[in-house]
Amino acid sequence: MKKFNWINVKLILMFALVVFLFSFTSKRNEERKLKKTMVEFIDESSPFITEEAVNKLLIENNAAPSSIRKDKLDLNKLEKTLDSHNMIQKCEVFVSVDGVLKAVVKQKTPVARIFGSESSFYIDNEGHEMPLSSNYTARVPIVSGEINAKNNKDLTKLFCYIHEDDFLRKNIIGIEIMPSGGVKMRNRNFNYVIDFGKTINVEKKFKNYKAFFQKAVQDSLINKYKTVNLKFTQQVVCTKN
Repeated sequence: MKKFNWINVKLILMFALVVFLFSFTSKRNEERKLKKTMVEFIDESSPFITEEAVNKLLIENNAAPSSIRKDKLDLNKLEKTLDSHNMIQKCEVFVSVDGVLKAVVKQKTPVARIFGSESSFYIDNEGHEMPLSSNYTARVPIVSGEINAKNNKDLTKLFCYIHEDDFLRKNIIGIEIMPSGGVKMRNRNFNYVIDFGKTINVEKKFKNYKAFFQKAVQDSLINKYKTVNLKFTQQVVCTKN
């Protein structure tokens, strides 16, 4: 006759107790009500969308968070709703252990503002249209001319290059897209026109422009120029007033 193994019975009972307690606490946690909502912007310096607007998207029908059970939330649906907003690039939605529904929001980054005959809007750093915000105005170059499927990619790269460079972001305030496909630019503090040409050799052209600008300022000649031609990557050709 085999001896009854009490050790195995104890292990089984302990395992069953752990499973029961885990299931019980998980069930109670799911049935708990939310305490509040919290919105965190990754870049708070550009509030194109308000915290109140995000909260309205998180809580349908403006219901009080304390009336919503955690297990009734569809976090994937909430993330898709926020991601579809025309001011939001990406977000993450989750519920903390203490019952806070939190949304971490990354807003779109405008790199240019388009002025058309019928409308005005931003272009973001992915080349998509972004509406103007009543809450905040981005300090980006004003662009005139036609942006279409053919030139959108190259122009977006140009806009992003300007936006990501501290000197150019402060220096370039206007961009004109010519029918020929070339680009002309306006400087913030001086009256000359920058004839950039086609959107090729961008890095080299801007390197030449920075060198010209530094030398012209040192020589006190910057106010005497009418055009600064960057079409030729080996040199900068200028005309005076």
